[in-house]
Amino acid sequence: MSFRWWLFTTITLFIIGLLFGVIAYNNVPASLGTETADLQKMSEWILSLPPPLTMAAIFVKNMLAVAASIILSPVFLLVPVMTLLVNGWIIGLLSAAVIHEQSVGYLLSGLLPHGVFELPALFMGEAVAFSIGTAVIRALFKNQTADLKANIKRDGRYLLPIVILFLVAAAIETYVTPVVLKLAI
Repeated sequence: MSFRWWLFTTITLFIIGLLFGVIAYNNVPASLGTETADLQKMSEWILSLPPPLTMAAIFVKNMLAVAASIILSPVFLLVPVMTLLVNGWIIGLLSAAVIHEQSVGYLLSGLLPHGVFELPALFMGEAVAFSIGTAVIRALFKNQTADLKANIKRDGRYLLPIVILFLVAAAIETYVTPVVLKLAI
C-alpha cells in the first residue's frame, strides 16, 4: 500500500480516538481520575525542569513513542493503532475539559502553536509504523523479503522530517506555548 494510504489511516484512527474522547468527557468513570492525575503529575514534573531539559524530555518522549510503534508494529499493527486511538482519546477528553473550564480560544492557544508540527510528525511516524509493520508481516507469512527491504528504504526517508518536526514542536511547546497561554487568559 502507498504511504498516503497509511497516512490517511493514521489520521482517521486519531480522529476516531479524538471523537471518543470528546464524547466520553461527560461519561468518564471516576476510576480514570487517578490516571489523569498521574498524567498531570508527569506533565507538571516535565514542566518544572529547566526549559532545555523540558524540551529534551518532550522530544525524547515523542520519539520513543514513534520508535516503539515502528519496532512493535509487526505484532498485528496493534501498537500504532492503540497509539493513535489513545492519543486521540486523551486529546479529545482534555480538550472537552479545557473548553468546559476555559474556552475554545484557550484550548487552541495551548494546542495550535506546537500541534501544527507535532501532529504531522506523529501521523508520519505512525504511517511508517503501519507500512513497515505490514511489510514485516508479509515477509514473515508470504516470504516477501524484497518488498520489506524496499519498504524500509522508502519509509526511511520520512525519519529525518519526523525528527525535525518533533524537535520544532518540542521547542515551541517549551518556549512559545506557555507564553501564548498566558496571553489567552
